[in-house]
Order: sequence, then structure tokens, then C-alpha cells
Amino acid sequence: MTKEILDKLTKEIKELEYELTVTLPKEIAKAAAQGDLSENAEYEAALEKQRLLQTKLMNLKKRRAEIAQIDVSRLPKDRVSYGTTVVLYDLDKDEEITYTLVMPEETEEGSDKISITSPIGKALVGKREGDEVTVRVPSGERNFEIVEIQTLHDKQ
Repeated sequence: MTKEILDKLTKEIKELEYELTVTLPKEIAKAAAQGDLSENAEYEAALEKQRLLQTKLMNLKKRRAEIAQIDVSRLPKDRVSYGTTVVLYDLDKDEEITYTLVMPEETEEGSDKISITSPIGKALVGKREGDEVTVRVPSGERNFEIVEIQTLHDKQ
């Protein structure tokens, strides 16, 4: 799972680097050629875009380095962590829900993948089968019992 994230981030980094080293310099040069730089909105916009892209690139490289350090073999085998599929019993709604905890970059709208940094994800990390969890969500509190967990170790 982390390999897919790293590949996605690497691709995004390469695209940004290309834009910063090839595309954007052409835009800046074109805008600069229009004359007086003190009142050149197109030039200022291109420079602002450059600053934003440089910041985004720096953040992506930092995130890639953080994810590259994840050692999946060291994740717990009996507790909820990254990559764990969790079957929850919603004590308030009397229904079962299944989630897989993933990195924020892996979430997909409409899927059972939730970020480990989401309120539910944070509440589940470190818990075991049979534990009860109360999660604060925007609409109030939700109460769950962890029915079953399947860690990355179980999936290999």
C-alpha cells in the first residue's frame, strides 16, 4: 500500500518539477517581456504561482520522505493501525460498518477507505477486537464496538 502512495507522490513531484523548471519560466519570461514590471499583473501572478508551486513541492517531498520511513513489518498484528480493515458494530444505529484505515492520500469518496487522521481513524488506532470506542463527529458522538480486525499482516 505504501508503494502505491510513494509512486503517486513521486509522479506528482515530477510533474511539479517540470512545471517549475520548464513551463513556468516561459510564462514568467513572456510576462516580463511585456515591459514595466512594477505594474505588470501577469508577471506578479506568474511569480505568485511559482511561490505556491515551490511550497507545494516542498510539502510533497516531505510527505514522501515520511511515508518512505513506514516499516509495515513493525505494525502491530493484534491492534488497529495503518492498513487494517475493521468491522465495527454501531451501537447507536444497530448496524455493522467496515472501514479500512489508510493514509489521507489513499482515501476515495464512496469507498470504505478512511484516513487514519480522521476522527474515526484516530479513535480506532491502537484498539483491539472487543474494544468499545466513542468517536466525536460533527453531528455529536458515535459509539462502536470493534467486532473484527484484519491487519496488513493477515492480508499478506
